[in-house]
Order: sequence, then structure tokens, then C-alpha cells
Amino acid sequence: MRVFQIQDDWGIDNLKMAERPTPEPGRGQVLIQMRAASLNARDLIVPERGYGRATGNLPLIPVSDGVGVVMETGEGVSRVAKGDRVCPTYFQNWIGGAPSPAAFASALGGPLDGVMAEMICLSEDGVVRLPDYLTDAEAATLPCAGLTGWSAITTHGQIRAGDRVLVQGTGGVAMFALAFAKMQGAHVTVISSSNDKLEAVRAMGADAVINYRETPDWARASREITSDRGGYDLIVELGGAETLPLSLRAIRPGGTIAMIGVLTGLQLDASLGPIVARQVRLQGVTVGHRDGFEAMLRAMTQHGTRPALGKTFDFADLRPALEHLRTGPGLGKTLIGF
Repeated sequence: MRVFQIQDDWGIDNLKMAERPTPEPGRGQVLIQMRAASLNARDLIVPERGYGRATGNLPLIPVSDGVGVVMETGEGVSRVAKGDRVCPTYFQNWIGGAPSPAAFASALGGPLDGVMAEMICLSEDGVVRLPDYLTDAEAATLPCAGLTGWSAITTHGQIRAGDRVLVQGTGGVAMFALAFAKMQGAHVTVISSSNDKLEAVRAMGADAVINYRETPDWARASREITSDRGGYDLIVELGGAETLPLSLRAIRPGGTIAMIGVLTGLQLDASLGPIVARQVRLQGVTVGHRDGFEAMLRAMTQHGTRPALGKTFDFADLRPALEHLRTGPGLGKTLIGF
């Protein structure tokens, strides 16, 4: 079978198509024929061994998110059956509850082999069945970006009707956060540097928008939006070092900042005073568990929620797809068709 793997040495130039034997499912395992995959920012980091030892060992099949069909089941499998359409979970060993070192060490696409293979073999505990209304492309976007947005809004943010939420940017996680916050009845502000994208997210349900290039102090600009609450109940923090100081000014006393992205850097230079004095909660969000994935699917089915899709590339064009992702595409997830 065809696979893409990082081989010989780390680096994007060592990401190459190769052949591997088709795996056979053992007890408790399922063999999945992949149909589509979706790219995330981490897929640009993994080839460069950007997570150090936690990235895994070579050769490594990259990419965590995808959808496929169960072709065979091993002895004792009961959660899924042959012919079921499934998504692999991002963390194969995190079923529910609190995270653990073992759970965080079980991410697909680094350190474990990912989904850029025509056939993959996984534990039945590491897959979820999908609702029929979602297309393959839509379903492929859910394991990482979708579940991260769900975890930020519902699992950790516990957003309710009437809450004020601010979402940074218009990337994959941001668009899921917007959709899930509106699903809960929240008022949502989106910030972006593109007026075209802000116009698009208004059509997708955003209640307020701010162009942070035109208005660098978006924390001050948002005060009128949140004047009745003293700030946002939840900020989906995707920027990192440069945006967190502004988030600390824009969050209400007792509010939550869901820390997800570090697009502007890892090293923080911010005052800790507002965190303590205003009892702000900084909540790291790293995707989520299988129980959360299945809860997300139930909610999406109830509301008919559909992910925003971007450009689709052929399986053989993984490298061009990653370059497309690197250049910052428009709204919608970058996809791979098998």
C-alpha cells in the first residue's frame, strides 16, 4: 500500500511517498481504508521534529486527522463493524476523564504513525462512528481542529446562552469555536486582519468583528461589546505571546482564557497581576478525549453543523498541500483526497 512517511532524516524534504505492507488487524483492532485527511498546523511542525523526542521516531507517517471505512475487524471487536465509516481519534489512549502522560503520548501523526496511508490498523477504542449527514471531507476535519474547538467552548469554557466569547482569527479551530459558541447561544466576537474574512464570518454567525490590523488595541475596542459584563466570559486564545497580554485586559473577572495556539511565539512577557487580582483562569486545551468527540458529534447532528472546507489535494500532492497550508489559505480546512 502507498504511504507518505518522513524517512532517513527529519525535514520536509525527507517527506516521501513509499510502500509498506498492508497491516492485518489483531485482537481488538480494526483495519480502515482511508478516504480523506485534513491538515493542521502541527503537520508543518512534525516533519521538522518540532516536538523534540515527543515527535516520534523515523520512519514516521504524518497527519492526524482523517476518515475511512472499516474493512476488517479483529477478534473481539464490538464497538464498530465492517462497513462502518469512522474517524480515528487524535489521542488513541484518551477515552475520557483527565489527561495522562500515556494519553498525551498516543497522538496520531507523531509520535504514532498517522493517517497518510491507504490502510491503517488501530484499536477499536481509538475510532468513532460518524453520522451519515457529514461528507468524508467534512468528517476528516473533526479529530483535531473540531474537537479542540469543542473542548474550548463546552468542556472547559462551559459556555451558556448569553455569554460573551471572543475568538482569535479565522483558522480551523477558530471556525469550529465560532460554530459551537453560537450553538450554545453565545454572543461571539471574531478578530482578524482581513476585512474579507471578517465579512465572511459575519455571514457564519459572528455578532461582532474587529480588524486587529486597523485596531491594534482590540482589547480597548471590545469594551463597548462587553460593557455589561466587564469583559469576555471566554477568549479562545490562538495567538500566543503577543495576544495574551491583550486577552488578559479583555477577559472579565473570573473569566477563562482557553490557551490553544502560539502563532506569535512561545515566550511570554506579561503581567501576572490581572490573573491573580481578577481570578482569571488560564486553561490549556490540547484537543480532547473520545467521550468529548462523541458528544460533539451528537451536538453537530442535532444542529446539522457543517465544517468550513477549503482546497482539496490528491494523495500524491501532500507536499504541495502543506505548502498551501503554510502560506495561510482562506477560510476552510485544507484537505487530502484518497
